[in-house]
Amino acid sequence: MHEKTQNGPTIETKGLVKMYGDEVLALDGIDLAIGANTIYSLLGPNGAGKTTTLSILTTLLEPTAGSAKVYGLDVVKQANEVRKRIGVTFQETVLDEALTGRQALDFHGKLYNQSTAMRQAKIEELLTLVELEDAADRKIRTYSGGMKRRLELIRGLMTEPDVLFLDEPTLGLDPQSRTRLGDYILDLKVNRGLTLLLTTHYMDEAQLLSDKVGIIDHGKIVAEGTPSELIEQMGEDVIQVEGQGDIGPFVEAVKALPFTQELSAANGVIQIGVDSGNRRLVQVVSIAGEKGFRIEDISVSKPTLGDVFLKYTGRQFRD
Repeated sequence: MHEKTQNGPTIETKGLVKMYGDEVLALDGIDLAIGANTIYSLLGPNGAGKTTTLSILTTLLEPTAGSAKVYGLDVVKQANEVRKRIGVTFQETVLDEALTGRQALDFHGKLYNQSTAMRQAKIEELLTLVELEDAADRKIRTYSGGMKRRLELIRGLMTEPDVLFLDEPTLGLDPQSRTRLGDYILDLKVNRGLTLLLTTHYMDEAQLLSDKVGIIDHGKIVAEGTPSELIEQMGEDVIQVEGQGDIGPFVEAVKALPFTQELSAANGVIQIGVDSGNRRLVQVVSIAGEKGFRIEDISVSKPTLGDVFLKYTGRQFRD
């Protein structure tokens, strides 16, 4: 680890804007302040600006306006210093499959001018961390998807970063591999003191791992907080309704009920946060009948981060 001299946020952006050409506004004034030893999940639909944000913070893209700092270092003016502090795992697998796992780690260490002794010690330690010791001398082409993800994760750790950026680290993995990788990510924060910024499509993963969550949509942060803070805003239970007819009168009538704590409607899905879902179901159905709204699907559940995501973006993730 590098000596830690930074007192402010570990990751900080102010008014971050990114334009592609004259027409595409990818980021529209992003403000982030992520403290040390934190797991922060950036959630958003495809095209919302997640990968663009990560690309700027990892010095791969320059912002059009605004500023971004990692450990107090400007990502544009001090890009080389930033790169010494960070590790990155990209959404797409970028491993040379003709190499063995050990060789891939060794070459990465050489790029950073690590001594042979340091590389060897680090490789053994990291292979043990993600249980790849037995596969270390096999060609990467023989690895499963989960094994490749684990190898990419530790390649990012070869340089002992203070901050690790993970773009969709568990995308496409089976549930068991996702759980294991999640455990390793948690271990990096708890036992190694890292700060991690990750993007994910999996709401359960973000809810379980994150100290803090930011929801990004159309290049703006539309909600931010701890998972529990965001979920509590939804009410004790969520009644979810889909149907046909004029949605407006039905929504207005439900909104006026004394037990309605929260209500959002987007893309034909109405979410009603209430104090007790099972007790209120009959009244909601009754009002739908009165207002000429034909219910096609209705359910009651405890709110999750997925419900929060739907509320703020109007979209649902389908795993």
